[in-house]
Amino acid sequence: MSCMSEEVFNKYAEEYDRWYEEHREEFEKEVSCFRKIVDAPKPWLEIGVGTGRFAYELGIEYGVDPAEKMVRIARRRGILALVGRGEELPFPDGFFGAVFIIVTICFVEDPQLVLREAHRVLKDNGKLYLGLIPRDYPLGQLYLEKAKKGHKFYSIAKFYTISEIRSMLREAGFEILKIAEAGIEPKDFVCIEAKKK
Repeated sequence: MSCMSEEVFNKYAEEYDRWYEEHREEFEKEVSCFRKIVDAPKPWLEIGVGTGRFAYELGIEYGVDPAEKMVRIARRRGILALVGRGEELPFPDGFFGAVFIIVTICFVEDPQLVLREAHRVLKDNGKLYLGLIPRDYPLGQLYLEKAKKGHKFYSIAKFYTISEIRSMLREAGFEILKIAEAGIEPKDFVCIEAKKK
């Protein structure tokens, strides 16, 4: 994450966390989108763990996030969360069975470097799980409109299409196995499972 997004997420950590309570139904659909496709040995890591909402629900033990206030909230949820960046993970090679990047790829400074780092810390044949709102989906378009109007989170995000994500993953050494949708209207939140090649 850039310093800009780090500041924003530190400033609005509590508000960000509350969103999940206020949008419980959408959140549950997003979580079950992952539950349908996740199939990987532990331990698991979430890059951009935020306040630990997804990590807690999915049973992800480790998390990394540059926003210190977010990390503190994640730790209260029992996540082994560290202040750090996806571009430079504080873990050894081949340590994790799965790495999750959920609604985070749009906030990182260098997505390609983050994907390469995820590749590095994964065991052979380890899995990467990505959650995103594609730019060319109706929900992505809605968020772009909000971004133009100065929305505190979306205005610092960079949304990608599925085909852009496909080529990023290929370049970082991953092979896509599954793509699922959460079934949220307007469409939609997408979950991707990719394997380390």
